[in-house]
Amino acid sequence: MQSLTEIRTLLTERGLAPRRRFGQNFLHDHNQLKRLVDASGIRAGDRVLEVGPGTGTLTETLVEAGAGVVASEIDPGLADLVEERLGDRITLVRGDCLGRGRRLAPELQTALGEEPFTLVANLPYQIASPLMIELLLRHPNCLGQFVTIQREVAERLTAPEGTRARGPLGILASTFGSVERIGDVPASCFWPQPKIVSSMVSIRPDRRDDVDPDGFARFITMLFASRRKQLGRILGRDVDLPDGIETTARPETLDNEQLLRLFARCGT
Repeated sequence: MQSLTEIRTLLTERGLAPRRRFGQNFLHDHNQLKRLVDASGIRAGDRVLEVGPGTGTLTETLVEAGAGVVASEIDPGLADLVEERLGDRITLVRGDCLGRGRRLAPELQTALGEEPFTLVANLPYQIASPLMIELLLRHPNCLGQFVTIQREVAERLTAPEGTRARGPLGILASTFGSVERIGDVPASCFWPQPKIVSSMVSIRPDRRDDVDPDGFARFITMLFASRRKQLGRILGRDVDLPDGIETTARPETLDNEQLLRLFARCGT
């Protein structure tokens, strides 16, 4: 694994520097990197998607574990660096991992093909939520996600009903998968140090054939746009709600199964 000194040297030699625009905070703590890879259970021959490889610290760890890595890098300078160091050992896709409509970029979909894969990545904060939901809802070949993200996002992923952190992200993740907090990662483990604490989480998919994920996502997003309003004000006082759900209830107080029943009755 690359040390912090090596990361700085690799960038300096190429006239590069961390770019806030792309959320570049490089995880350099070897224990934390090993923790993430170990949690993923990656074995030799497994296919792995990494988004935002940076200088390739995690990428090298995955390659050494025998994984077949597809890496997506939006920063041209870092893409050149990774290609120079690992180009013959990985599949590198240059550009944004998300394309039109915040769906997986066509070039990345082509590179992944039809083989099962696992996401293992230190995700840039600004694309973490849409990417995780995209893979969970629309890509059955994604066997799981093991990622480092902003702790606030991890809290939203695991928030129980009735709490302020609960919203569409956590509801969708826990409806179509199981979420587990692996642990927190102090800011000191990154360079440059971010102003926030990060967390490692895993999302393992739980495929459901009884509900339209895109329709449910739209319905939940609509409800939680007015999360403090009563259902009667959002859906109309004359709406025929499922048993056990009152028009005076607020979206944030309902559990996942109640929301699914509400969607089945009132979703469009």
